[in-house]
Amino acid sequence: MTKRALISVSNKENIEAFAKGLIELDYEIISTGGTLKALQQSGVDAKAVEEITAFPEILDGRVKTLHPYIHGGLLADRQNDKHEAQLNEHNITPIDLVIVNLYPFQETLANENTTDADKIENIDIGGPTMLRAAAKNFANVAVVVDPADYPDILTAIEQGALDEGKRRELAAKVFRHTAHYDALIAGYFNKQTGEDYPDTYSVTYEKVQSLRYGENPHQQAAFYKQAQKSSYSLATAKQLHGKELSYNNIQDANAALEIIAEYTEPTAVAVKHMNPCGIGLSDSIVNAFEKAYAADSISIFGGIVACNRTVDADTAMLLREIFLEIVIAPSFTKEALDVLTEKKNIRLLEVSMEQGNTQSHKITSVNGGLLVQEQDKGMASKDEWTYPTERKPSEEEVNDLLFAWRAVKHVKSNAIVLAKGNQTIGVGAGQMNRIGAANIAIEHAGDKAANSVMASDAFFPMPDTVEAAAKSGVTAIIQPGGSKRDQDSIDVCDQHGIAMVYTGMRHFKH
Repeated sequence: MTKRALISVSNKENIEAFAKGLIELDYEIISTGGTLKALQQSGVDAKAVEEITAFPEILDGRVKTLHPYIHGGLLADRQNDKHEAQLNEHNITPIDLVIVNLYPFQETLANENTTDADKIENIDIGGPTMLRAAAKNFANVAVVVDPADYPDILTAIEQGALDEGKRRELAAKVFRHTAHYDALIAGYFNKQTGEDYPDTYSVTYEKVQSLRYGENPHQQAAFYKQAQKSSYSLATAKQLHGKELSYNNIQDANAALEIIAEYTEPTAVAVKHMNPCGIGLSDSIVNAFEKAYAADSISIFGGIVACNRTVDADTAMLLREIFLEIVIAPSFTKEALDVLTEKKNIRLLEVSMEQGNTQSHKITSVNGGLLVQEQDKGMASKDEWTYPTERKPSEEEVNDLLFAWRAVKHVKSNAIVLAKGNQTIGVGAGQMNRIGAANIAIEHAGDKAANSVMASDAFFPMPDTVEAAAKSGVTAIIQPGGSKRDQDSIDVCDQHGIAMVYTGMRHFKH
């Protein structure tokens, strides 16, 4: 018995071969517009939908399949006698197979040269309607949205039929596809209307890879990327060497990218457990890495290094001497690759350092919900600083304060960073109290703390952190200010000749 297949695709990859295969399996093909033309030109015997509906395509193709002769054939329950009677009464032929993919809205959205009118015109109406109708009626209709499924579909039909389990899988894929499509459209209109936090929050991501496991071996995990491509992202990084990234690798590498984005000068960042263990800035990337390494030569072991300049042979020779999980850079010289690829387990990632299209919101899952906030891209400039202490920082101290303030922003709270000469010398991260974080940073810095600067991600609730800084030899401090006991900290600074800067901006990172 002849069955009917409806084909209407924007992506015409392999569609002619698939249609010919269906005809060999005794399917009648009906089609629309450009798909019909492509099929007929390749010798496929296909009927126009308007032959079925007895109604022409109108409104520049906006209306062509929205007709009872099509949707009656898609939605009829073959096990329902009343439905069968109505099909016969109105001379509607059931449709057994639907092959549809949608107008390229995502590609149009990504193309900077398209107009708003182009984007609107690439919002598909008939396609999603047919897909949803067929998917709803998966008990009677098979629906195919992905060209990659064509061979398996032909094989299944050839071997007998597409069983209900397979039809259900195909229906699930359709609803994921249309949800993705609608989320992109919703996001486009939200941006147009300035709705950053709408009453319902729809986002969509595309799978990059399944991961071996999550944070721990007993946890399953996968890596997804945002639908709109961002160049400054691990999701679009080019891996030049090494095995697949793990869940923890991705977390740490993303932290490294966020940190290094703060610096325009040649800079190297070493990261461990999403905290910087060393940051170095210098006149060349090799010197910058030497500073980052010297900042904490113990914690860098098994860590991740990001550089914002091309990794050359000299830098590669230094990197090779350490066990590192990942090295990230905008590029590697051939000589550097020759050196680093001698190490089997190191992963080398090439990531563009252009940051024009980065994600604007940060999404964090909580039990039963999501938290959504703007990315912390704030950075109070020198012009916004205030100076509450008697002594003002020197030019050299100002440079180190700027360096340290950029660093502390990316340290888990409570956070304290000591820096000197464009190098972190002590990092205190993720402590339950501020003096605890300060003590860790000071202890790590040791003798280097003398004549260094201190950055604190939030204000000092009491003067104990400033007292510890003075005892260690810190000469200048940068912090947001705003504590009820600010004056106590100012008084301690004045007693010890410490210059203190208020930024008026907090950088908690949980």
